[in-house]
Amino acid sequence: MIPNRPFREPPRNARGQILEAAVKLVRMHGFAATSVDQLCKAAGVTKGAFFHHFASKEALGVALADYWSTSTGGFFAEAPYHHHERAIDRVLGYIDLRSTLLSGPPEAFSCVAGTMLQESFHDSDAIRRACEASIMTNARALEADIARALTDVGLPEQQAPGLARHVQTVLQGAFILAKTQDPAAAAALAREAIGHLRHYFELLFGETHKETLQ
Repeated sequence: MIPNRPFREPPRNARGQILEAAVKLVRMHGFAATSVDQLCKAAGVTKGAFFHHFASKEALGVALADYWSTSTGGFFAEAPYHHHERAIDRVLGYIDLRSTLLSGPPEAFSCVAGTMLQESFHDSDAIRRACEASIMTNARALEADIARALTDVGLPEQQAPGLARHVQTVLQGAFILAKTQDPAAAAALAREAIGHLRHYFELLFGETHKETLQ
């Protein structure tokens, strides 16, 4: 089942170990609160190894956004919802998969790019742009299916980019709201938001069925 498949392959070198440690620490503590010393300790590498691969902590942040985008993009590209014949079923299948992936505390399912962006958008233009690319790449991956679904029901396909961004808006907002909750309740609140997103798409595209598409 794809919800149990890891997003990323195990790291094979020091650079990968640092990036994987950064995923966990940034999700747990945030980018600003994560020090190079903490990253090195968690990754099991020396400080010299860190600066061999990354010129600065900011450079790590840029690389981390790209690492996150590449790994999550590959995960969703292989998901079963792509096999649905109708475009709207592929869109709803994506939304359902995002909901299925929500379990545990926020650090288990929140977005690394979104977390870094909230902290760094004003202080690091390089990290802001890298996080924008990560989030918007995920949005653009949905555009073709949304455009086809719009065409199928006689709506203008030009709405597709905005609707794809709206999906990411709800997801990122759900992750933020989840962090306001006790860890045991966080995933449920995020799933509630995504459930409302699904219902919006059902109404927009004239869908009345309520079964979950996987």
